[in-house]
Amino acid sequence: MNVIETELPGVLIIEPRVFGDDRGYFMETYHDARYFELAGIKGPFLQDNHSSSIRGVVRGLHYQEPNAQGKLVRATVGTLLDVAVDIRRGSPHFAKWVAVELSADNRRQLWIPPGFAHGFAVLSERADMMYKCTTLYDSAGDKGIIWNEPEIGIDWGIDSPILSPKDASLPRLRDAELPDYRT
Repeated sequence: MNVIETELPGVLIIEPRVFGDDRGYFMETYHDARYFELAGIKGPFLQDNHSSSIRGVVRGLHYQEPNAQGKLVRATVGTLLDVAVDIRRGSPHFAKWVAVELSADNRRQLWIPPGFAHGFAVLSERADMMYKCTTLYDSAGDKGIIWNEPEIGIDWGIDSPILSPKDASLPRLRDAELPDYRT
């Protein structure tokens, strides 16, 4: 397993070891002790989710507050541009973002710790994402920031995305209920 640090401390790219031959391949997508030892990622993971979308869909930027979720994300079909945004008030990286291409071909994973908003854009005809969450979904804490927030300035690679009504009406960063990580 290869662990790659991103520009945002704590947000990590994971490249699992892949064992392949002419029959196909095998890889571990999570191993509690190994992920903790090599990447500092610690379960338990309490919920697994599967999302399927068509080309041009942008989902996000989503987060929960309270009961923030850590997410271990991967594409199982197609290609995604996966995005993490630091939304922790008081963080030196507040409103900074990283984007990583995740695909069924590169088999990369992205670890997004609690305190970060998450979103993705579908770059292939269809893409399926599977992700593990450290806390259960809490509808009362379901929050988000509009996908094209100018204070964040994400380059999604899509000019006219397909959005859900919910995602199209998310608030601006300045109006969002954000976690405060100042101590």
